[in-house]
Amino acid sequence: MPAGTPDYTALTPYGNLIINTINNVFVPVLFAVAFIVFLWGIAQAYIFSQGDETAVKKGHQLILWGLVAFVVMLSVWGLVNILSDTLGLGSDFVPDYPTI
Repeated sequence: MPAGTPDYTALTPYGNLIINTINNVFVPVLFAVAFIVFLWGIAQAYIFSQGDETAVKKGHQLILWGLVAFVVMLSVWGLVNILSDTLGLGSDFVPDYPTI
């Protein structure tokens, strides 16, 4: 390794744990919550409202917030993957086997 280059090998297991937890636990759960909010907004605006203006507005608001959550989660997921690829973290990293 060239002089002055930081050595991140000691942090790799922790980085892998954090990246994998975000990618495999938090992102799918938040996508599911956003999808449920989106579907609940559709149901509230078009099925349960029965023409009531306030119920339709509330349903449209939930649809909007569900879409905003999708966009935010997609952005976070992309940024986490860019960060993991940049630092060499993530599930694709395979450490060298110890030799004697």
